[in-house]
This record gives sequence, structure tokens and C-alpha cells, in this order.
Amino acid sequence: MTPLDLGVVVGYLFLTLGVGLWISRGQRTGSDYFLGARNVPAFAILLSIVATETSALTVISIPGLGARGDLGFLQITFGYLIGRIAVAWWLLPGYFDGTQETAYTRLSTRFGEHTRHLVSATFLVTRFLGDGVRVFAGAIPLALATGWSLALAIVVMGVVTLAYTWLGGLRAVIWADVVQLTIYVVGGMAALAIAVTLAGGMESVWSAATDAGKLRAIYPAFSFTTTYTLVGGLVGGAMLSAASHGTDHLIVQRLLATRSLSEARKALVGSGFVVILQFLLFLLVGVAIWAAGNAPEGMMPDVIFPTFIIEHLPVGLRGLLIAGILAAAMSTLSSSINALASSVTYDFYAGWAGKTDPAHLLRVGRVVTILWGAGLTAAALAFATAASRMDTPIVVLALSIASITYGALLGTYVLALAWPRAKGRDVVLGVVLSVTIMLIVVFSQSLVNAGASWLAPVTQLAWPWFVPLGTVLTMLIAVISSLAEDRPGKAEVVA
Repeated sequence: MTPLDLGVVVGYLFLTLGVGLWISRGQRTGSDYFLGARNVPAFAILLSIVATETSALTVISIPGLGARGDLGFLQITFGYLIGRIAVAWWLLPGYFDGTQETAYTRLSTRFGEHTRHLVSATFLVTRFLGDGVRVFAGAIPLALATGWSLALAIVVMGVVTLAYTWLGGLRAVIWADVVQLTIYVVGGMAALAIAVTLAGGMESVWSAATDAGKLRAIYPAFSFTTTYTLVGGLVGGAMLSAASHGTDHLIVQRLLATRSLSEARKALVGSGFVVILQFLLFLLVGVAIWAAGNAPEGMMPDVIFPTFIIEHLPVGLRGLLIAGILAAAMSTLSSSINALASSVTYDFYAGWAGKTDPAHLLRVGRVVTILWGAGLTAAALAFATAASRMDTPIVVLALSIASITYGALLGTYVLALAWPRAKGRDVVLGVVLSVTIMLIVVFSQSLVNAGASWLAPVTQLAWPWFVPLGTVLTMLIAVISSLAEDRPGKAEVVA
């Protein structure tokens, strides 16, 4: 990396610190710290949602999908939009009914504190492990570009992110997200322009891509085994988005920071359209890189875009793209730190300690923020060490966690709204059994390799169907449990 490129990256790090320091003024309560005093404009929330759900893995991997395949991934994003619309009109009103500090407060009223704690703990474990590996992956390009060790890159990214998150709370996270989204989108557009130029112009790219079928975006055939189809994308993408944006506190926390329900709806639905455009941009980057002859056979898909950045982008712009990848990773890390700290402070500490003083919860929240920041950085270091010894399976393991638990989370909220008979014990049973079954489904290939050949048909299920399956399992188990509890004569049998 040239001094100018390094200067761009370092300048970006100082910019994010400045954002946290500037926004830290005037914070007096836990609500100020974790919910931005519920006064953040909708456009900032919209952009923050997009930045939060865009990890460094997305920025690196999506161009690889475009280079190796076509635009079929967009079918998933169409489902993302549908899921957001459903959440906006179905789940969001409940979050604005009274004062709720986390996504899981409403569950205590419907199912009791034990269910709230179980679902919140599921969120904590899922987010901690999943984002630990995302931080590890995001540090890889930084280490390669700067010549730093992977451990040093992880620590630098972790310390800077923790600093501005600790200083400014959610408001700092949101405004830093706005900056970060701008950086990596501008970088992606610049990479697209350069790749098109190297390929001989837009007409050459369009002609080559059309002849090779790389601009195809719709696969109407129904299939449980083909990864990218229209039905699978609409159903799987919608339910994945409904779970992540309607039950995951990482996103719900931002929606609660808006000024009103209507503002939250605008931010959530608007983010769906922006996400489609964002994925289209990075898919087209991959197509243009392929048309320019910079995606040779044998090159790993995830290596295509980083290699293009290093070899073909001019000095300065190369630093901007590296800063963009770093921005995506830091956005994920900062969001996780703040959301995890918020969940622990309100879902666990406030209830167990019986503390409600806003100033006290602010102090506790800052301490918990430091602990989670250090924990996520340590998790990323652990993943880096394990990956060096075990190749890539542990990365695949961590990235599959969301698919295991999101169905259970979504099923819980559907039961709360649509099945009055369900009680806390029914939901707990549904969550526990659903997560157990989904563990077997997601890692069925590893189990088959270990000798469980009877699971071979399960390995064919495409990942977009994981969340729908988990949701149906959770609901079905809870409904059967509730009906069993109410069946005639049960009381006499027990007696």
C-alpha cells in the first residue's frame, strides 16, 4: 500500500472517532445512549439499516457471485423488500405501543419473563458468534493491504470501533454508518467504472455479458434444491428479512430510535429499495470484472474483487476501496456492540437488579459496551486462530448461525400475534426443538461425512429455505403443545 492509500485509511479511522466524540455531547440517560433519545431522522436510520446488514463479507463476496454466475441473487433481495413491508405494517406497531427499550420487551407481556430471556439470550449468542467471524473476515483485506498481521488488523479495527461506539452510543453508530455506506458505495461505483473501461466500454460489457447469460436475474422454476429461484428468493428472502428486521434487536433498536411509527416505516421499507440497488451495483461490478478478463478460472470467487482492487485501482482510490471494506466491517461491529450492550442492560440487568434510574442505566450501559467490544474483538481473534488451523469450515460454521435461529425468533413473534392459546412453555419448547432440528439441517453435510448417511436428502435443501423451515417448525411444535395442554380429560389423567 502506498503512503497515500494508507493515509486515506488512517484518515477514515480518525473521521469515525471524530463522529463519536462530536455526538457524545449531552447524553444523560440510557435512552439517549441506546436509542438516540428517539429523535434520529428517518433518512439516517434508513442508511444505517443498509450499512448494518452489509458486512465486509457482502462487499467482498457479491462481486464474486456476479463474476462467476449471473444476477440471480437479486431474487433474494426482492424477498427482502417484501419481508420489510410485512414487518412495517404487522410488527412495527407493537414496538411503538408504549415505551420499549429492546425488541424483546413485548414478549414478557405475552409469554412471561422466561420466554423473553430465552429469546434475548438466543439473540446474544447468535450475534456474538456470527459477528465475531464477520469482524475476522473484514480484517483480512486490511491486513493484506497494509502488511499488518491479521491479529493487529483485528485489534486496530476493534479498538477504533469500540472507541466511537462507547463515546456516542447508538447515535454515533448511526451517523458513522451513514459515512461508511457512502464510502463503500462510492468506492463500488468507481470500481465499476474502471472495470467497464478496462473491458472496452459499456457496450462491450453488455454484449459479452448478454451472450454469456450473465444478466439473467429471474429463475421462475420452483425448487427446494436450487439456491437462487424466484419462489425461493421471494419466500426465503421475505422470511429472512422479516426475522432479521422484525425480531433481531440489531435492526429493531434503530427503528425504535426514530421519532414515530410512520418514520420507522419509511426507514424500513425505503431500506429495502436501497438494498436492491446496492446488491445490483456490486453484482454488476463482478460482471464487469469478468468482462475485463480479470476473473480467471481457478480464482476463488471471494478473491476476485480484492485482487482487482489491489492490481487495477489507482493510488488513493485503492485506499478508498480498502476503507470501504473496512467501513462495512466496522459498521457490523459497532452495531453489534451497541445492540448487545442494550439487550444485556435492559433485558437482563434492569430486571434482575431492579434498577430503572436512567442515569444509572447509562453508566451500566457504557461498562457493558466495553465488555462486548472486547469480547467481539477476542472472538474475531479466536476465529482467526482456528481458521489458520482448520482451513475454512469454522468460518462456514459461524456464518450459518443466523439460519439456525432466525426461524425460531420469527416463529415466536408470529405465535404472539396469531395463536392466543400459546403459552410461554409452548414457545420455549418450540424454540428449543426448532433450533435443535435446524442445527442438524444446516450441518447435515458434516453429519453425512461422519457416517449419518440417512441425512443425505437433507443436504440438498437450498439455504433460502432454512428460515421458512425453522419458522414452521417453531410454530407447529408450539401449536401442538398448546393443544395438548388444553385437551379434554388431561387434568384427570395427571391427577
